[in-house]
Parts: sequence; C-alpha cells; structure tokens
Amino acid sequence: MATKTRKPSSGYTEDWLPLRGIQNNMIITRDNHKVAGVKISPKNIFILDSISQENTLIGLKNFYNMIDFEFWLVVADRPVDISVYMSQMQLLYNETQNPAIRKLIRQDIEKGQTFIHNNIVDTEYYFLFRAKDPELLQKRVRMMINGLATCGLNASQASNSDLRVILDNFLNGGDTTEFGMVMPV
Repeated sequence: MATKTRKPSSGYTEDWLPLRGIQNNMIITRDNHKVAGVKISPKNIFILDSISQENTLIGLKNFYNMIDFEFWLVVADRPVDISVYMSQMQLLYNETQNPAIRKLIRQDIEKGQTFIHNNIVDTEYYFLFRAKDPELLQKRVRMMINGLATCGLNASQASNSDLRVILDNFLNGGDTTEFGMVMPV
C-alpha cells in the first residue's frame, strides 16, 4: 500500500500549521481546539532578601504541582518601541535653552538611537494550554493568574497581540518581520 504524500497548498509556513485564526484571546486550530495563555510579568527575585526568594520558589513549586493539565512554557521576544519617547525627547531638546540640560537630553537621544539600531527586545513569559471548551480555558486562565499571584507574580490573560508575537517568534526564529502579520485579525 503506497503512502500518499501531501504537498502544501503554498510556500508559506503558516499554511502548514493547523491554525484557523486568532480571536477572543485564543488561537483557534483547524480541529476546533482553542489555545489560550497567561502572560507573566518578569520579576527578578534575586534582588529580594533570602526569605522572600525562598517563599517565591516554594510558591512556584506548589503552583506547578497544582497544574493538572498539559501546558507549554514559552519565552518570546517582543521588539521595544521607544518612538514616542524619542519624539518627546526631541521636543524637549528643541524647547530647552540651558546648554547643560540640552547636553543631557542629547545624550539620552543618542542612547535611544543605540536601542533602536541594536534591535532591543523585551523578553516575555507565557503559559499556553489548549482545550475544546472555551469555558474550561477561561477557568484555567483564572486559576493560573490566581496561582501566580500567590507566588508574588503579576499575570494577565495573553491578548490577541501577545499570541501573534508568540507565533511570529516561532515561525520566524525571533526575527521581526516587516511585511505583515502571521495571522489575520
């Protein structure tokens, strides 16, 4: 019995993925599963005192042990947009007469330019999980946000934009694309 090989319908990677779209803060797959997630705000626990560090680590251990479903821990880089800040600094520079203050503002503008030219990114952390039932996903989102709060971490539901960044990172190896979105709105 010969195995039939399937040719992709196009040369685009996203056409090979079993995704229908992103809506209502969920990725929707072709088999009608929904993928939702929780975005965790980074926190450097190593600047805390040793007791607070230990409490955070114990809290995370307990949090991980209460998760009774499959999940993925994803790290994604998001480009930093400082264009508004740079515009404000330029306006401030133009309005300032004091040479010493102008020099400080110019140095900030130059430092901002190095950020822009070196593709500085924010690193973001996500828990992703899937189910067919959207209500079950929302229950898991709430459970994870509350569980992370008991560890002293801030978390929120991953937005449509967050999910696009995750897919863009996955499909493009972390390189930012300028020619369009991976998934339509």
